[in-house]
Amino acid sequence: MTLGLDLFTVLAVSAGCLFFIAGTVGLLRFPDTLTRLHALTKADNLGLGLVVLGLLPQSAGMLGALKLVCVWLIAQVSSAVVSQVIAGAIRDKGHES
Repeated sequence: MTLGLDLFTVLAVSAGCLFFIAGTVGLLRFPDTLTRLHALTKADNLGLGLVVLGLLPQSAGMLGALKLVCVWLIAQVSSAVVSQVIAGAIRDKGHES
């Protein structure tokens, strides 16, 4: 059973790392700020979700799992708020560069 959980952890964390890399590539290659922001927030949120999902079977107990989920939820909320603030500032400024 632990081999299956370890394999699941490796696969989920690896998939999360691939999403982090995809978000970084989008950040570096997309032409304007809004598309960069979109790529970064979507890929990083999904990547962190997969990393947390992979780490849940390895947590010390329910309290450890709850802490991991809370970190993921806080990152979700803060990412949404920050992306809205940045997009609003760009919109108010009147140009995208």
